[in-house]
Amino acid sequence: MDTKTTIRAITLVILFILSGMGPGVYAQSTADKVDVFIKTEMRTRSIPGLQMAVIQHGQIVKTGNYGLANVEFSVPVTDSTVFSINSITKAFTGVAIMQLVEEGKVNIEAPVSQYLDSLPLAWQKVTIRQLMGHVSGLPDVTDTLTDELVSKKGEDSAWIKVKSLPLFFPPGERFNYNTTNYLLLGKIIDKLSGQPFVRFIQHKQLEVVNMQQTTFGNSFDVMPRKAPTYTYYHRNDKGEFVKQHHLMQTYEEFPAFLLTDAGMFSTARELARWIMALQQGKLLKDKKSIHTMWTPVRLNNGTLDGFGGILNGYALGWPVVDRPRHPAVAPIGGGRASLFIYPQDDVSIIILTNLTGCSPESLVEGVAKYYVGGLN
Repeated sequence: MDTKTTIRAITLVILFILSGMGPGVYAQSTADKVDVFIKTEMRTRSIPGLQMAVIQHGQIVKTGNYGLANVEFSVPVTDSTVFSINSITKAFTGVAIMQLVEEGKVNIEAPVSQYLDSLPLAWQKVTIRQLMGHVSGLPDVTDTLTDELVSKKGEDSAWIKVKSLPLFFPPGERFNYNTTNYLLLGKIIDKLSGQPFVRFIQHKQLEVVNMQQTTFGNSFDVMPRKAPTYTYYHRNDKGEFVKQHHLMQTYEEFPAFLLTDAGMFSTARELARWIMALQQGKLLKDKKSIHTMWTPVRLNNGTLDGFGGILNGYALGWPVVDRPRHPAVAPIGGGRASLFIYPQDDVSIIILTNLTGCSPESLVEGVAKYYVGGLN
């Protein structure tokens, strides 16, 4: 065999080997790059612990556990570490309402007065869609400065007081993120399902997906493998958040009648299974239900509004990234947890952390660049 023939034969063998290894090599390379990105961002943002899962084409293609779940006792993050997901709870409430829609019990275009009695006159024409999209204009049962109920005498007293307060604006005029909306949705779920909404969500979602570690609770509750929530910020006398140089634990208590608004704990793997179950028709039977749930609610003038930045719209329990290419539905929770689904790209990314204020939505978008081609 001459030299040229030998070189050609060796080249063919190498190409054959590489062609067989290609996808695996690419996947490993992507996973390594994601690990480097996450670890770099954790150092930059001083995040103690982080948990991640990536879904692509209906399968979990990447998981990761980084740093410490508990700083005081140097407990590392593992697959079974449970994090507070806070307002991502609203996405579960959105699914619960759409399940009642599929059962013919709820019409999201109907006024809330069709389902609940003894509401103030000004509240009665607000639609279920407007409640879910935070454009109702209703007064907030939670004080925005203190994060406490508007009455210090308990839930019943707060419910009575909030009904005496004026609307912030006519329904549909603006976006205003507040807890009264999801308090009312909880009452509707209670009434129409015939069981407390926490039990309804457990029965119709958590048990269906076998989410054994996902539960409702507060920071004060003792849960196996639960990560504390940390912060570098505290409120001053003016109610403003001021950054400190030392890490502190933060405690949140979610009143029972507001657990449709916030108060769930979960893991990235269990949330990944929940997303896959949703997309596979195990939670909602009709794909049109998902489309309805993920369609942003428009204001009276036809425009969208949301938290700001890339989160420029809000659907039925789901914040929205509305853009021509690579749109996403993007629940976030407590400034520390985020869950993005990119429907056009068939990619979903979950990032849970134990640091309030670390902007997890930008972390998700950073990871997404490795799986979503052309995402800037």
